[in-house]
Amino acid sequence: MTNPKSNTRPSHAVYVIEGDGPSAFWTKVGSAWAHNDGDGFNIQLTALPLTGRLAVRKAKPQSDTEGR
Repeated sequence: MTNPKSNTRPSHAVYVIEGDGPSAFWTKVGSAWAHNDGDGFNIQLTALPLTGRLAVRKAKPQSDTEGR
């Protein structure tokens, strides 16, 4: 997913977390781009969670087989 305004890859992924501890279930629901000044993010969600909590984590490089 790329940011349509800047055409750059996101710097972070957004997840909804349901449950606690090792049995928590993480679902990716969007992407985030760090502001140039480092003081915030632009966030684009592909789903709007009704429960759970959101976590923003640094994006990991995509593997050659991911998304197939």
